[in-house]
Amino acid sequence: MSGSGPSSPDGGGSLPASLTPFLKALRAHDLESLSKLRHALRTPLNQIIGYSELLMESAEENHADAILPDLKRIHTCGGQLLALINDALAPWKVETGKVDFNTLRRDMRTPLSAVIGYAELCLDEARAGSQADLVKDLEKILRAAQNLDALFESSSYPEKMDLGSASPDDGTAGQSPAGTGVPPVPPLAAPAAPPDFGLSAQPMPNAKLLAVDDDEMNRDMLVRRLQKLGYDVTEAANGREALQKLKAGNFDLVLLDILMPDLDGFQTLEFMKADPALRHIPAIMLTALDDVDSTVRCIEAGAEDYVPKPFNPVVLRARITASLEKKRLRDQEQAYLAQLQLERSKSERLLLNVLPKAIAERLKAGQRTIVDSFIDSTVLFADIVGFTRIAARQSPHRTVQLLNEIFSSFDRIAEQHEMEKIKTIGDAYMMVSGVPVIRSDHAEACAAAAIEIVEAVRVFNRRHQLDWNIRVGMNSGPVVAGIIGTRKFSYDLWGDTVNIASRMESHGQPGKIQVSEATKRLLEGRYELTPMGIIEIKNASPMPTYLLGRKLAR
Repeated sequence: MSGSGPSSPDGGGSLPASLTPFLKALRAHDLESLSKLRHALRTPLNQIIGYSELLMESAEENHADAILPDLKRIHTCGGQLLALINDALAPWKVETGKVDFNTLRRDMRTPLSAVIGYAELCLDEARAGSQADLVKDLEKILRAAQNLDALFESSSYPEKMDLGSASPDDGTAGQSPAGTGVPPVPPLAAPAAPPDFGLSAQPMPNAKLLAVDDDEMNRDMLVRRLQKLGYDVTEAANGREALQKLKAGNFDLVLLDILMPDLDGFQTLEFMKADPALRHIPAIMLTALDDVDSTVRCIEAGAEDYVPKPFNPVVLRARITASLEKKRLRDQEQAYLAQLQLERSKSERLLLNVLPKAIAERLKAGQRTIVDSFIDSTVLFADIVGFTRIAARQSPHRTVQLLNEIFSSFDRIAEQHEMEKIKTIGDAYMMVSGVPVIRSDHAEACAAAAIEIVEAVRVFNRRHQLDWNIRVGMNSGPVVAGIIGTRKFSYDLWGDTVNIASRMESHGQPGKIQVSEATKRLLEGRYELTPMGIIEIKNASPMPTYLLGRKLAR
C-alpha cells in the first residue's frame, strides 16, 4: 500500500479522497454511509475469494499441482482480509465510537500485499505457459486486490477521529522473507482432500436462473459458478434490465444484488412482487451489505433468502436448491389448485345444467330439503306433434340428433328471456317464468318465449326440409317448486297450475299457442288473444281458452 492522499482536515496526516466522505459520515455516526463503505471494501474481496476458488477447482481438475499452493495462499489471505474488515467495521464499533482505520490499514497490509504478490507470481507462470484462461482470471484477482489497495492509499491517518484510538504502526508489518519479494503469509496446512465446493450436488433439472449485478467481475464470477453447478444462467447488469428479461423469459429464480445504480435490488424486488406475472419467482439477495436491517428489509419485501458476499459456494448451492424446491412445491400446489378449480367449475356447470342457479347455490350452502311456494308464475309446455310417426321414419341416431337441435334452440330462448327450463319428457319441453326468481312480468316473458318457439320450429323445418309441427300451452297461477332425489337431483313443479298448462298444450292446435283464462287476463292489452270456446279439462271444471297472437304495439 503506497501513495499519499489529501491532507486530513484534522491536521493529523493525509487521507485518501476515496475515504474522506466515509470518514466525515462516520464522525456524524451515519450508519448508512458505513454500510456503503463496508460494501465498497467487500466487493473486491468477493472477487478475490470467488475467482481463487474457481481457479483452485480448475487446478484440482486439471492436476495443475505447481500453481495450486499459491492459489490456496491467495484464497487464505482473502479470507483473512474479509475477517479483518468484518471485525473492524462491526456495527457495534460504529455505535460505540470504536472504529480504528489505522489499525485496520496496518492489519490489512500483510494479507493484501500477499494477494497481490502471489497473484503476480501466478500470472507470470500462466503467461509463460500460454494459459490464456488462467491469465484472464488471475488478472481479475490482481485488479480486485489493487482496487482494494486504492481504498487505503493514504500513508497515514489521524491519530484520533472521535471514533476510538488509532493504534500506531510499529513498522514491522509487511516485511518479506529474505530474498522472496513476496509478503509473508501464515504457513499452509498439510495437504488435505480437495475442497468440496458443491460441484458434486445435482442441480434441479432445467432450472433457469437470472444473475443480476452491476459489477462486471462479480457478475462473471457468479454466472460461471452457477454454470459450473449445472444451471442455465442469464445475466443482467441492472434492475431495469432484470425486469425486462424476467417479463420476456421464464425464470425459476433470481439472484439479485442490492446496491445498484438507478434501480437498486430492493426496488427491483418490490417491482417483482407487485407484478402478478413475476411475484411467484423466488429471489435470493446477494450483497456485500451484512447488517441486520438489510436482511430484515429483504425478507419483508418478499426475498426467499439472503446470502452475503463473498459467498460460500456450498451455502449458495444449498440455498438455491432449497429455494427451487420450495418453488417446485408451490408450482405443484398451484397446478393442483388450478386442476381442482377446473374440476369444480365442471361440477358447477353440470349442476347448473340440472338445477336453477339460485337453487344450486342453496344446495352448495348445505341445504338438503328445498321446497318453495310461488303465488304468481306462468308455466309453458311444448310438444312435437306426431313424434312417434316421425321417429319411425328415420334412424334412432338421426331422430335424437334432430330432437337435440330443436330442444337446444328452446334452451337458448329460455335463457334469453330469463326463464327456467324444468325438464324434457320424451318429445315434450317444459319451462316456467317467475320461478325460482320472482318477477312481475312472468306472463309477458312466457308469451314472448312461446312465439319464438313456434318460429324456431319453422326455421328448423326450412333448414332440414322437414314438416315437424308443435303445440304450445300456457297457464298462470300458484305452484310449489322443489328438489326431489338424493343422488340424481331434479327440480320440479307441482299444482293445478302445472296440470292445466299441460292440458292447454294437449288440447291445442298444431302450430298454435293456447292459453288459459288466467294467462289471458295477464296479457290483455299487450297481445292479440282469440277466444276458442269452452273445453273439458280432466279432473277440473270446463274452462274457456284463447289462442295467443302477435304482440300489440303500445
